[in-house]
Amino acid sequence: MTKIVFIVFIIFPVFVVSQNELKGKIVELNQDNEEVPLLGANVYWLNTSVGTVSDADGNFTVPYQPEYKKLIISFVGFKTDTLSINEPKFIRHVLSPKSTLDEVIVQGRKQTTAKSYLQAQNIITVSSDELLKAACCNLSESFETNPSIDVNFADAVTGTRQIKMLGLTSPYILIATENIPSIRGASQAYGLSFIPGTWVESIQITKGAGTVVNGFESIAGQINAELQKPSTDDKLFVNAYAAANGRLELNTHINTKVTEKWSTGFYIHGNLRDNKFDKNDDGFLDVPLKKQINIMNRWQYINPEKGLVNFINVRLLNDSNQSGEEAFDPDTDKLTTNAWGSEIDTKRFEVSSKFGYVNPEIPYQSLGVQFAFSHHDQDSYFGLNTYNIRHNSIYSNAIYNSLISDSRHKIKTGISFTYDHYDEIVNSTDYERSERSVGGFFEYNYDDLDALNLTAGLRLDNHNLLGTFITPRLHLRYTPWEKSALRASFGRGKRSANIFTENQQLFATSRTINILSTSGDIYGLDPEIAWNYGVSYLQGFNLFGKKADLTFDFYRTDFKNQVVVDWENPQEINFYNLDGESYANSFQVEFNHNTFEGFDLRMAYKFYEIKTDYLDGKKSRPLTPKHRIFANASFETNQRNNNGFWKFDLTYNWLSEQRFPSTVSSPPQYQLPEQSPTVGTLNAQITKVFSPKFEVYLGGENITNVRQTNPIVGANDPFGPNFDTTFVYGPIFGSMYYTGLRYKLN
Repeated sequence: MTKIVFIVFIIFPVFVVSQNELKGKIVELNQDNEEVPLLGANVYWLNTSVGTVSDADGNFTVPYQPEYKKLIISFVGFKTDTLSINEPKFIRHVLSPKSTLDEVIVQGRKQTTAKSYLQAQNIITVSSDELLKAACCNLSESFETNPSIDVNFADAVTGTRQIKMLGLTSPYILIATENIPSIRGASQAYGLSFIPGTWVESIQITKGAGTVVNGFESIAGQINAELQKPSTDDKLFVNAYAAANGRLELNTHINTKVTEKWSTGFYIHGNLRDNKFDKNDDGFLDVPLKKQINIMNRWQYINPEKGLVNFINVRLLNDSNQSGEEAFDPDTDKLTTNAWGSEIDTKRFEVSSKFGYVNPEIPYQSLGVQFAFSHHDQDSYFGLNTYNIRHNSIYSNAIYNSLISDSRHKIKTGISFTYDHYDEIVNSTDYERSERSVGGFFEYNYDDLDALNLTAGLRLDNHNLLGTFITPRLHLRYTPWEKSALRASFGRGKRSANIFTENQQLFATSRTINILSTSGDIYGLDPEIAWNYGVSYLQGFNLFGKKADLTFDFYRTDFKNQVVVDWENPQEINFYNLDGESYANSFQVEFNHNTFEGFDLRMAYKFYEIKTDYLDGKKSRPLTPKHRIFANASFETNQRNNNGFWKFDLTYNWLSEQRFPSTVSSPPQYQLPEQSPTVGTLNAQITKVFSPKFEVYLGGENITNVRQTNPIVGANDPFGPNFDTTFVYGPIFGSMYYTGLRYKLN
């Protein structure tokens, strides 16, 4: 199979070109034993910085001098060759594939999840096939089979799923769509549920401080979702889903090739839940009532002759969410004490564009420009608390890629601009602010294509509220021996904490809201600043004749300042600047094995130590288990005939005890123990693939029916002083079964 590699850089000459040149062509042999040109093969003279890269036709031209005797030709996935050169004659050279791959397949034969041995950053790539192993209805539900991301409910009424990485919640993770930061600001709490799972082509999970190219806010890591491309997606795709909790969903993709260079796609998502469930008989809905209409029109332009690529996206969203007491009727009970209820109505408009240019004459020179605008409008109330937010956001980024000397030394540089205007109404108080930042970045990458890969980046930003500051990031990968990768990283992140939208569960309580700091520019608070350090070791090997790998990760996040969210007084929630120490230690060991043909096993253990100095002393982060055990098994039959084949997936999660925020000052009937019980859940799914066009799936979440008893404190008196819906450590609904079908027309 022909390998196509796009390399985006330009060579800067560091010498005077002589009249003598060595020319040649680099090719590989495909399955039919035909020669195929290799784009991007590295060609350089031994022990010099004189080199070049083969073009789209496999051709190269490199300066020649009589003292140059050894020519090195290399390409990722191929054996590196050294040629003896005595005179500048034309060379036609065939590169041979390596017998072992440079990339480990972690899950399945289709490479559903992969880790690279070559990249400096610790990146996990999750394909769309991996997302199909669970009822992936939106991005917040896309991580059930990945041990690097923790998923839990934020409260007991809104049904919001919250993700964590390295023990830190999603505000500390830069979440992007096609490398454009998208889940931030007003969309931080619910934005993951606004991206349907079928729209996602792949997900890249980066642990630790990310690249400086995407901004300065990343602290714990980055998650990037690549969307389906109109030119490669199915002409027609339909996914219908129905669940026992009353949830109905329909996803439809319609893609058309308009001209030779233009393709467009319409992506339509709708979901509905209008059945009321109260299995624990506390008078409150176990899952909210919900309606969502989500439409995206996506345009793709490709002109290889001129080196142009362009994407334009336009998206409209209308999302409505109702929760609260089963007897609540918003027409008569809204903002009254007749019955406790909540509604969250969100309207969102987005337009984004990505433009890329690669010089056809010099295919190593490239320029990329990103632009995005979004308008987010949320009206909501929780009992008697009102919270409304308007957020207008502009993001732009220009990136230039190049080389210094030869292909081992790559650089990225560029400038970015962001603008955010927030207008929040919290009950009767109006919080309004604008944030503007202009920044430049430079990133250097050294890659010897063998043992060492280093990426060092630096940003300089000027922000109207955060000031002028520098953001350094460093990633290092070293290969001590075959099938291994030892990584280290450190980096700094800085961000403004949007305390209300990031902690909307606080409104579904009777707690009073206190901001104890007044010196800062954001709600009276200072910006959050943290350093992240990490080491990781990946080792691939054969076990019982089958591929396996073992990964050890340790990451530490040290906060120099943090906006502390203090729930330790059951009648209050207090926000204040950190006075003391706050850190998060995360250790993970993960084992993957292709046990036998078609069967893949993934197991992981994770340990967290997360502590913060609160007003009443240093304590562990509440509702965060110290220990987690994860296991996933998948099996795919090999009967690819007229009868189709089967796929089976099973996922187990076990969580240790979790510390409850203190309730010692509450009346005895509202007091909770210091720790929650342990929780173990089991999910399963069976898929019957009848043909490449049609498949049916059936699954269950929490099939052992584990259920948290009394998840709402004070449910019998929702307008009293002890009402609280935030003490959630496990499932509320119990077992949930679902079924669905997928239809494709290529």
